[in-house]
Amino acid sequence: MSKYFYFGEKVDGYETRVLNEREARASAGIILLFAMVGFSFVAFRNDFFLTELFSFTFVIEFFIRVFINPKYAPYMILGRMFVFNQKPEYVGAPQKHFAWSIGFALGLIMIGLIVYNNTGYERVAVCLLCIIFLYAEAVFGICVGCKIYTLITKKQAQHCPGGVCEMKGPKEEVQKIYPIQIAIVVAFLALIYYAQPLIEDRVYAHELSFEELDAMENSAMDDEEDDF
Repeated sequence: MSKYFYFGEKVDGYETRVLNEREARASAGIILLFAMVGFSFVAFRNDFFLTELFSFTFVIEFFIRVFINPKYAPYMILGRMFVFNQKPEYVGAPQKHFAWSIGFALGLIMIGLIVYNNTGYERVAVCLLCIIFLYAEAVFGICVGCKIYTLITKKQAQHCPGGVCEMKGPKEEVQKIYPIQIAIVVAFLALIYYAQPLIEDRVYAHELSFEELDAMENSAMDDEEDDF
């Protein structure tokens, strides 16, 4: 049984079991895409079908990851298919196991809300929390659950994504953030804020033009009917 039921791989040079961060992030991106599509259907069409389907696949995925073996989890397999040609980036398995246990718990909460036919803010909040966790991992390589692991267990996580756990001392030049860069970002955000009214006026003007065009077409059709 231990041949199939274990968590993490033994790799030479690592004192603890590890996982490939590249496929974990790829799978997080795939799950995030599914979640965002489902959430969009809820937001714009009040249709919960895709979010319920996502919730069931989410629970199955994280059940396999936590209690069987991540290498047999469907989304992880899909992630591996996309990055199998890239050099692995190994991260510690213990903190990932803890983080994915949180994911499994959130999945169970979503299933419970579905069973009790809850379509209120609680269900949306849990879904949003999952999306935030997935986005942080897929885009920034930040494992929120791994951070919680360190806080709760008081154990220092090993082999974190990007070497965050091992990084000490001064940062390299490409990691430094200078005041002028912050000023550029602030100016960029200010530009977006002040450009918003101009863009809104332009969009609404186009919408008005389309409405006027439709009115003209309807008027022309009415005139043709009157002629007959």
